[in-house]
Amino acid sequence: MAPQNLMSQPPATHMPEDTEARNYLDGHSPEDTVRHYPWFCAAWARLAKNALESGDDVAAYAFARTGYHRGLDQLRRSGWKGHGPIPWEHKPNRGFLKSLHQLSRAAAAIGEADEAARCAQFLRDSDPAAADALT
Repeated sequence: MAPQNLMSQPPATHMPEDTEARNYLDGHSPEDTVRHYPWFCAAWARLAKNALESGDDVAAYAFARTGYHRGLDQLRRSGWKGHGPIPWEHKPNRGFLKSLHQLSRAAAAIGEADEAARCAQFLRDSDPAAADALT
């Protein structure tokens, strides 16, 4: 067995393909989508974004937190160990990254500045391209 470089970056995590759920969201509301695909964090992110835009900061926070945790579950099932890149260019990762961004926004909206900053930093650490695309 070859020696491992313990300082090397862990491999990028790629969530499983979500084509069916993504197509469903294209033709249905985010509410209907989470009823049929409760694990699909992109729909939760859209719910959070819509709630923020309508001024319901508490609902936005709840939706974003749900999407974030659903995404964490998927990342762990995909081999993520709590660190390492979650690349934006892999489209199934985008729902999680969007949920993370919405969680940061919603946390800021309800006065949770520390959580907002942690989420924003996690997004930047996950993939700077995602942070740039979402902000």
